[in-house]
Amino acid sequence: MNQERMTDYAVTLLRVSLGVMYLAHSIVLKLFTFGLAGTAGYFASIGLPGWLAYLTFAAEAVGGVMLVLGIYARWVALALIPALLGAIIWAHWGNGWVFNAPNGGWEYPFYLIVLSLAQFLLGDGRYALRSAPAF
Repeated sequence: MNQERMTDYAVTLLRVSLGVMYLAHSIVLKLFTFGLAGTAGYFASIGLPGWLAYLTFAAEAVGGVMLVLGIYARWVALALIPALLGAIIWAHWGNGWVFNAPNGGWEYPFYLIVLSLAQFLLGDGRYALRSAPAF
C-alpha cells in the first residue's frame, strides 16, 4: 500500500469518526439523554438563550451526517467549530481540564476543534460523496 492510499484512508477515518462524534453529541446526548427541552433548559441555566440548544442540536446532527457521508466535509468541519467554542466558554471552562471533572472539562471540545481544523485542512478526501472545491 502506498502513502497516497494510506492518506486517503486516514482522511476518511478522520472524517467518519468526527461525524460520529458530532452525531453522538447531538442525537445520543442532547436528544435521547437530556431531551431537547432539557438541553434548552441547561443552555438557559448557563446564560444562553434556550432556542440556541435547538440550533446547536440541528447543526451537530446535520453536520455529523454530512461528515460521515462526505458531503462538503471540509466546510462542515469548519462551520461546527463555533458550537465547540461555545461549549468550552459557556459550559466547560470553569470545570477545568480533565474529563472526569464534574460536568466535564474543556479538553474534549478543544480536541474536537483540533480534529475539525485538521479535517478542514486535509479536505473532504477521495471517498467523499460530494467534495467542495479547494480554497
